[in-house]
Amino acid sequence: MPEGTHQVRIPAGPRKRLLADEMSPASVFVDVVNTPWATTKFPGIQMKLLFSDGAGFETLLLKIEPGAEVPLHEHMAVEQSYVLEGTFEDDEGVTTTGNFVWRPAGSAHVAWAGPGGATLLAVFRAPNHFDSGQILTQE
Repeated sequence: MPEGTHQVRIPAGPRKRLLADEMSPASVFVDVVNTPWATTKFPGIQMKLLFSDGAGFETLLLKIEPGAEVPLHEHMAVEQSYVLEGTFEDDEGVTTTGNFVWRPAGSAHVAWAGPGGATLLAVFRAPNHFDSGQILTQE
């Protein structure tokens, strides 16, 4: 460890919150590797739901085949996408492996995977509104 630093060990098991007189909620560990890919209503797009609050705040792992398209949609809240592999594109630009794009609420576009496809981690604060009326969910 670098000089002047030390490791803090927190005892295992239940512990109290720091800012409230109650117990700290437990972490939720997701076995992403063993979670199967689910097909979506959009051809060539598969997903793994990593987190959902039930009201539209979601974290997804998306696998998009080469050239597969996310049809015209409007972001109802900020969307954040980190490209793990491949390229994720729209008419404003290309996000390559290891790079990040976020889109503000109100932005509307069509997006697609580049020639090598794309795998991305996407965080949605609210469900997108699709021109076709569909939503990005499992079939």
